[in-house]
Amino acid sequence: MARYTGPKSKIARKFREPIFGPDKALERKNYPPGQHGSSRRRGKQSEYAIQLLEKQKAKYTYGVLERQFANLFAKASSKQGITGEIFLKLLEARLDNTVYRLGIAPTRAAARQLVGHKHITVNGDVVNIPSYSLRPGDVVAVRERSKSLEAVTDAVAGRKINKFSWLEWDANELSGKFLNYPDRTEIPENIKENLIVELYSK
Repeated sequence: MARYTGPKSKIARKFREPIFGPDKALERKNYPPGQHGSSRRRGKQSEYAIQLLEKQKAKYTYGVLERQFANLFAKASSKQGITGEIFLKLLEARLDNTVYRLGIAPTRAAARQLVGHKHITVNGDVVNIPSYSLRPGDVVAVRERSKSLEAVTDAVAGRKINKFSWLEWDANELSGKFLNYPDRTEIPENIKENLIVELYSK
């Protein structure tokens, strides 16, 4: 599965947000990348450009490819309720994102790797599909033989107290339960989902 493997600092600077985690380059150069940097005079962005930029930010933040992104949006659109909020909830319910939120991995990219290498189980069964969509009540855990992995032990040792109300963490079992889909107010990502909805409604 193809993934973005280019310079992450450039992408973070493009959006002027640490979407891949703390970034010293972004702190030093809080302006868009390019030869002229902060001195370039940029014209007013079109409505389409602003909407497209927001979509790209969401894709990079959650590490989702174009086709997956479109399919997930179509799924959100088919459900009753506010499409943008449902869409973000579905992104949060992805297995790789939940592994990251639980603190089993320090980044979403690292979480995707753990899932892809069969180190993660869902309800006791190994699942190696990062985009796997969790349902309320599902239990995500580190596979028994993978609990001693340095990448896992380091991440768990550095994890903070669980700050996500829709997840329940069991430190002894290295497992967590997906209790429910989070409310929009609980999702910390700075994404204006209404702009994405407007883009797809054109």
